[in-house]
Order: sequence, then structure tokens, then C-alpha cells
Amino acid sequence: MNIQKHNRVKVAVIQAASVIMDEKACTEKAVELTKQAGEKGANIVVFPESFIPAYPRGLSFGAIIGSRSKEGREDWFRYWQNSVVVPSETTEQLGEAARAAGVYLIIGVTERDNETSGGTLYCSVLFFGPDGSLLGKHRKLKPTASERIIWGEGDGSTLPVFETSYGKIGALICWENYMPLARAAMYNKGIQIYIAPTADARDVWQSTIRHIAVEGRCFVLSCNQYVTKDMYPTDLACYDDLESSPQEMCTGGSAIVGPLGDYLSGPVFGKEEILIADLDLNEIAQSHLDFDVVGHYSRPDVFQLIVDEEPKKGIKINK
Repeated sequence: MNIQKHNRVKVAVIQAASVIMDEKACTEKAVELTKQAGEKGANIVVFPESFIPAYPRGLSFGAIIGSRSKEGREDWFRYWQNSVVVPSETTEQLGEAARAAGVYLIIGVTERDNETSGGTLYCSVLFFGPDGSLLGKHRKLKPTASERIIWGEGDGSTLPVFETSYGKIGALICWENYMPLARAAMYNKGIQIYIAPTADARDVWQSTIRHIAVEGRCFVLSCNQYVTKDMYPTDLACYDDLESSPQEMCTGGSAIVGPLGDYLSGPVFGKEEILIADLDLNEIAQSHLDFDVVGHYSRPDVFQLIVDEEPKKGIKINK
């Protein structure tokens, strides 16, 4: 396919909170914010990790080592019910929002498996084209710490980098970005606009996204939520889990970084906001003068990475 190339692109990173545990309301909010970003002239719109139906910060789902609770299973069921099946009416609404705004839409969701039992959730990123089509998805390879209770692990079959009229776009989610080999796989695919949805609002995360930009010689769009405790539904069965949590559950820190590690927008803390930046893709080639991590700065005679992109199935049926 011959894709018309643009040297410049306007991007929007949307730092906003989910409507927690409510797939329908989250989707409506995403549709409205996508419209607003499009009206600001954005060509690419990015939402945070697990925007639909929420990153369940502070909740345990009643799971501690060696024990589970009835109340935790109730909250888990509510989360499961409001997670996103791909494809579904929710993905159709998101695709229509992308089409109406004329943007590439990249959004973090908790995805409900519809390929086997339906009992596993994944932390995923969905990619929609400006024609409204669902281009594909990425499933987080390694949930971190207690995230492993709620999300399964993706495999190498969902590590796409998409060729678009605004460069090559792909994503790794939150602490996947601390996996050097995962980053190397994305660099090798020529990623130019590197999407990093996250739930990490710490200062050190800023060091991470700036390092990735310099290492990969790419633009990094890091998108987080701004969440306060009073946004949580009080009828959660395990609402008491939040008793010791601060009022600001997640302070944000979304930012847009250029290929030499400079901030182009943000970081923004303490509020919801749409961050906008104009990217000059020629800066990527210019930055390669002295460093290309998978080109003239690589040593394939010494180091090699094997990436297995075959889907992994636990059961195979021979007919």
C-alpha cells in the first residue's frame, strides 16, 4: 500500500480520568475528548493505560497470598463486566469517533478475552485509523506486581508497529518500557512515534520516557490519568481498600518528548488536560547523525535478539 507521507504531525495526549468501572460512560468520555482533540487540529490522539473501564489503582479485589474473598470476586466481576470485548459495540463507537475527528486514535483498555473461555483480562492498547477501522492491538507482555492478579500476559503476536501517513506508530505499556529487549524489538521495526500509556506518576518515569526518546531516536507520547479518590464508586464491595489512599490517587505526568530527549509539552500534574504538540518528523533523521541504536550503533556480530511473534495457544485441535 502506498501511503502519502507527511513531515509534520500534530499530536494530542489526553490526561484524563476514567469513569471508574463504567464501560459505557468511559467510552462516551473518550468519544467527547477525541472530538475536542480533533477540533484542536490533532492528527493523532492518545489515551492512558486502561482508560476503559479504569486502571484499578488501590483495589486488591480481595486477593492476598493464599486467600480470596467473596467481596473481591464481586468487584472483579464488575470490572470484568465493564471490560472491552474486541471487536464490540464499544470498539465501533471508538472507531466512529476516530473517523468523525479524522484522527489516529490510540487508547488503553482492559480487554476481555473472546478467543477462548472469556475468563481472562488483558491490559491492551487499541489502534484505530482515521477511516474508523480497528488497525490492531497490543497486549501488555508482563503485568507488574499485583497487576498479575487481574491481567493475563500477552504474547509476541501483538507487537505491531503501524505504517501511517504520519510515520511508524507503536506502543509499549507502562513498565514494559523497562524491558530492554521489548524496546529493542520496537526500535528494530522503525518506530517513530512511540506511545507509552502508563499508570506511573513518579518523577523517575520522566527519566524513563526521556531515555527512550534518546535511545530510540523517536518521539515519545506518554499518557497517564489524573485520578482522585472521590472518583471511585462508593458501592464497591472492597471500597475500604481505599481508606489509606491519598486524595490524589494519580497525579498524572503526561508528556510529549522529542528524539533528543527534550520536552515538547508537559509534563502536566494535578489536573486533567489535553497536551498538544507539533512534531517535525525530519528531526528523527537529523538525530541519527550520531546514533542509531539498531543501525550504525548496533553490533550484530556481538549481540542478536530473537523475537517470536507466533501466537501461543494452550490447546491445539488436530482435525
